[in-house]
Amino acid sequence: MKLYLKFISIFLKSEMQYKSSFFLLTAGNFLMQFSTFLGVYFMFQLFYDADGFTYGQVLLCFSVVIMAFSFAEMFGSGFERLPNMLANGEFDRALVRPRSIVFQVLTSRLSPFRIGATTQAAVVMFWAIPKSNVVWSWDKILTLCLMVICGSLIFSALFLIQAAFAFFTTEGLEFMNVLTYGGRDHGRYPYSIYGKEVLRFLTFVIPLALFQYYPLLYLLDMERNVFYMLTPLLGLLFLIPGYAFFRFGLRHYKSTGS
Repeated sequence: MKLYLKFISIFLKSEMQYKSSFFLLTAGNFLMQFSTFLGVYFMFQLFYDADGFTYGQVLLCFSVVIMAFSFAEMFGSGFERLPNMLANGEFDRALVRPRSIVFQVLTSRLSPFRIGATTQAAVVMFWAIPKSNVVWSWDKILTLCLMVICGSLIFSALFLIQAAFAFFTTEGLEFMNVLTYGGRDHGRYPYSIYGKEVLRFLTFVIPLALFQYYPLLYLLDMERNVFYMLTPLLGLLFLIPGYAFFRFGLRHYKSTGS
């Protein structure tokens, strides 16, 4: 952890060498997510609710997903560099270093300017909390924290799986964006609005609903079973097949000879 924090410090110092560029990228990231928020706003100008969820409740859901994804993108963007590392031979150098290869890929790049999306999500969350009709207590606060933290780790696992495909193709596969960026964009609304089949898929295959939909039901007192509060922790089991697939790809890695 100490070494990881050191890497974060180095990246921040590097980014701040060009302060104007950093702040412009951060502002652009903020405004890009703001346009997504406007989509939700205009939708509720036409409809009173979405599958029984009010505007304030949907905004709470929206902010959780955006915040979780932005954290994953901020700290896990190194996985997106793996195809380049494979192509230019940088990955071969990483293999001979006495550190975990996942750690080295993870720290190959950080994206601090993603704080713009995180800030926007925090603003929306604080605005949505009093409008969501949630009766806040210690367990509800814990549930909200679990949704953000576990959601970030689940998205990170998806980025790890996307990176692992590069061991077989060298190039990154764009179809995984359907699950990463698509999961973020469709997560603006509770996943139940897309139908039972989609909800099952996002529960038992790609567990995005475990940190978004089910704990949201607990927050809103639509379900009182404590199990719904703990479903984000259940979703962390997805890290196991994600890491296993990465190790599987690593065992089949063949150098490009660069």
